[in-house]
Amino acid sequence: MEGPWVGTWRPHPRRGPILAEFATPGPKYWLPGTTGHTAHDPTRFRAPAYSFRGTKDPITTSCSPGPRYFIHSSITKTGKHVAPSAHVTARPKTKLMVTPGPSDYTTDPADKHVYHSAPASSMKFRPKDFKGFRTPGPGTYTLPRILGPQTVYTHAEPCYSMKGKSQYQSCFQDLAKTPGPAAFTNVDMDVYKRSAPKYTM
Repeated sequence: MEGPWVGTWRPHPRRGPILAEFATPGPKYWLPGTTGHTAHDPTRFRAPAYSFRGTKDPITTSCSPGPRYFIHSSITKTGKHVAPSAHVTARPKTKLMVTPGPSDYTTDPADKHVYHSAPASSMKFRPKDFKGFRTPGPGTYTLPRILGPQTVYTHAEPCYSMKGKSQYQSCFQDLAKTPGPAAFTNVDMDVYKRSAPKYTM
């Protein structure tokens, strides 16, 4: 039976059982994992797994002392750091050689490279003609032809020759052989004009 109204809600009997009335094991049970390689869920796909190997044990024959030994502070990666110092030694023995003095040099030709100077042209004599070194002039050589069918180092284009007119039975030998106006027959007018109607019986 329904009870009195409580505000906007009136209690009524439940229609079925409530889950809170029953005791369940809750989250105490264990499900297999879906990550990792060990104890993986058999109903799920397992991705490829890779393991990292540990480092090998050092060999006793190749072991180095490591950082146990003492390194002096003056030792660097490029060598030993030493403050600059000058060594006093005796003058080396040299052989006595005759060397030119300052007056043996002339600096006049070099002045034109240091100071501005006006352009100067020098005149020289014509050198002697050596007969053994005479070279042929430009007219001595004959250059190969570059026109025509027979060329040496160029492509020859197609060549065509024009023949002269034959004088055999030509009218230019004897003007009396030329035909006159009466030598040709009259052309029928029906050839080049509209012909008149014709009837045959």
